[in-house]
Amino acid sequence: MSDQQDRLPRRQLLQMAGITVAAGGLPATASAAVSETVTGSTDSSRHPQSLQETDDPNGEAQYADVYEETIDNVVLVTVGGPNEDGDVPEDAPEGMGSGFILEDGYVVTNEHVVTDATDVELQFRDEQWATASVIGTDSHSDLAILEIDGDAPDAVDGLSFVDETPTIGQEVLALGNPLGFDASITQGIVSGVDRSLPSPTGFSIPAAIQTDAALNPGNSGGPLVTLEREVAGIVFAGASQTIGFAIAAQLADRVVPDLIDDGEYAHPYMGVGVLPVDPVIAEANDLEEPQGVLVMDVEPDGPAGGVFDAADDGAVTGDTVVPTGGDVIVAIDDEPIPNQDRLSSFLALETAPGDTVSVEIIRDGDSETVDLELAERPDVDLP
Repeated sequence: MSDQQDRLPRRQLLQMAGITVAAGGLPATASAAVSETVTGSTDSSRHPQSLQETDDPNGEAQYADVYEETIDNVVLVTVGGPNEDGDVPEDAPEGMGSGFILEDGYVVTNEHVVTDATDVELQFRDEQWATASVIGTDSHSDLAILEIDGDAPDAVDGLSFVDETPTIGQEVLALGNPLGFDASITQGIVSGVDRSLPSPTGFSIPAAIQTDAALNPGNSGGPLVTLEREVAGIVFAGASQTIGFAIAAQLADRVVPDLIDDGEYAHPYMGVGVLPVDPVIAEANDLEEPQGVLVMDVEPDGPAGGVFDAADDGAVTGDTVVPTGGDVIVAIDDEPIPNQDRLSSFLALETAPGDTVSVEIIRDGDSETVDLELAERPDVDLP
């Protein structure tokens, strides 16, 4: 995690990380006329399009059962596209993505799907249309909440979030509208957890899930579901045919209630910039082992001002100047902090503004503990 980052346009940030926003740039009129040059859209050998039942109870038949029991809760989200009467405003189309309905009737999608819209159009599996109001957004977690104007179809019963972090290797299914093909499904596994994703706010999106389920433009905002019919994550982006990312259900479960009640969410804030301690940094700072994160910057007026010491010197190793002299954070509330990703995840999932945390640091070779009261993350001007 880094509280201090240069703020770049969203697409540039994602391109630097090799990530393509799954819904970015998909016009609302996209349909079966998609160009054959779109990569990854027809890999039937790895993600079979046919989910016909087989004799294998743990194979395609199981996927088909999960699909039939969950897909009615998945919607096509269009911004600036046709309304429920089929009329298209003069400035349409703008784009589309996916979303899904929670048990309480609200719709979850990505903030980057709805952008600055106040109202969007939803299309259900049965081809019914409904208008929905955007009642809450959070750019830091890239989540948005929609409220349907009217009633959802009878088949909709809502989805729920998983209670625990998925297991690496666990099977998951991505439901949504890739490339404008509605009510689609792809299958994969959880490839990694606790990933940090770039964000246009200058802060990372923590605790993200990595998956090899095929994700394409239009999948953004759709659910990544387990075989137990629960939502493990909200699809965020795809980096290649075998690498995609979803916002963790644990983070969404904290953010969504506040978006419903208040329209916004307050994230915890330390006010530091850090680097992971690798063997080179550990040797330059006379540390016994490469662990934790080195405090590189401290915002003077932030929560960490006067609490942490930032790196103020450097040692020359070969052609590289290695930072030295700063505090090394190794644990918070007795939870080991081996790297930036774990620091981001811990703060996002275990703390809130106003909490006081006990931080174990290594300062000048000695271990000590300091208390830090977290603040609310400041507002940023998005590019």
